[in-house]
Amino acid sequence: MTTTEPRPPAVEWGEPRSKTITWHDPMVTAAMGRTMSGLDFLLAMRDGVVPPPPIAMHFDFGIGAVAEGDVVFHCAPDESAYNPIGMIHGGLVCTLLDTVTGCSVHTTLPAGFGYTSIEIKVNYLRPIQVVDGRPSGLTAHGWVVRPGRRIVFAEGDVCGADGRKLATASSTCLVFPLEGAAPPPA
Repeated sequence: MTTTEPRPPAVEWGEPRSKTITWHDPMVTAAMGRTMSGLDFLLAMRDGVVPPPPIAMHFDFGIGAVAEGDVVFHCAPDESAYNPIGMIHGGLVCTLLDTVTGCSVHTTLPAGFGYTSIEIKVNYLRPIQVVDGRPSGLTAHGWVVRPGRRIVFAEGDVCGADGRKLATASSTCLVFPLEGAAPPPA
């Protein structure tokens, strides 16, 4: 194993940049969600009645449209999401796709039930860059393709501001009752 001493930043690196992220207590959001159907929960989040989760604030995700089994999110990535070769890191795109596929599943669930991704496959179709003078907004669409009581299948895609498809995904989610949630009505 080789180790090196850290070096101070070189002058040609430019001035350091920073980004401030602010969020609300995620357990307040989770507690509110346990009392609502998934559809009502996401609608309330979209409408500003329920605070968004920290991940949404970190990556600047916003909810555009919500219907049963179908959601649209928006994201405006900045250079803080760049990988070492100057492109938006695929992890941001994967996280956005995991979010819309999972949230599309969530819209189908009654109060007291949650979900988790058990598998996601992402196909990256084009590189994504933040380019001055051009919109860099992303639109992600997620939809349920096969509902189920325990396992739900969903798909999603991400398009650029010009409408070109940048990535697609297929996802499998596990549905389960949430601890501490009231059982659904009989």
